[in-house]
Amino acid sequence: LHQERGNHEEVVQEKIEYHDGKVEEVLSDGRRILTFRNGTTKEISADRRMTTISFSNGDVKKIMPDQRVIYYYANAQTTHTAYPDGLEVLKFPNNQIEKHYPDGTQEIVFPDHTVKCLYSDGLKETFFPDGTVVKIEKNGDKIVVFSDGQREIHTAQFRRREYLDGTVRTVFCNGRQETKYSTGRVQIKDEEGNLILDK
Repeated sequence: LHQERGNHEEVVQEKIEYHDGKVEEVLSDGRRILTFRNGTTKEISADRRMTTISFSNGDVKKIMPDQRVIYYYANAQTTHTAYPDGLEVLKFPNNQIEKHYPDGTQEIVFPDHTVKCLYSDGLKETFFPDGTVVKIEKNGDKIVVFSDGQREIHTAQFRRREYLDGTVRTVFCNGRQETKYSTGRVQIKDEEGNLILDK
């Protein structure tokens, strides 16, 4: 904004001082700048399609020609962009980006490129850079799909690991363990780890 001002030779064509202390300047290029007593300035483009409000605390609000509203929070160094279709995007100083969709879905992209999606139906999905995907259902059930294809399922009743060779190991909430090998062999251990079936 300051660079744009510096590139133009500004000439104030008209200056209006209001009783409430507000000052309005009409510039030769058609822009209008209103300066309020509290230090806030409002600049309106010549075509009246863009407005920039600079607050005394350093915050800046821009209303763009396409109706996007971009708000920069100076203290938090965070930018919030609201789109006409209802999408809202927040950009934080650590490069984290959050997208809030009109249907209630949220997408968070962390600086390490991990992506977390929170859906309006309660499902949560996290995509890690190594290819691992974690899904948490509304009821709390958790499914982890590792980058090598192995899966882990966590429910209130059990934790199950599915290995690539077809082996499935389940640990129940009471501590009992059941392992089904791809060969058809089944092994069951009680809550103390004692073998009670192996066939």
